[in-house]
Amino acid sequence: MQMKNTLRLGFVAVGLTLLGGCSSEVGRLPLVDTDITCLRKQMAGPMYLSFPLAANTCQRMTNHNFMFGEKNAKPIPLNLKDAPDLQKQADEYGYSYTR
Repeated sequence: MQMKNTLRLGFVAVGLTLLGGCSSEVGRLPLVDTDITCLRKQMAGPMYLSFPLAANTCQRMTNHNFMFGEKNAKPIPLNLKDAPDLQKQADEYGYSYTR
């Protein structure tokens, strides 16, 4: 009985360690939010963030926020296809994006 509890506790510890090392990007719902939906949600929410703050919150990194490789991580250009209003703001503030 004690062996089962120890094994379960070990699985929980390993799971928490893995989750702590890799997390979804800040401000985004994993596998659901696109760059456009994340930006619109951040800019329209109760805080009404400006475009630069919303972009910094929603922008993904090449290491996907994994703690290893953080030193060499670079921002991935925002995917703003079919959002000309957001493209205009990205141009205005100097953010890279795909059309």
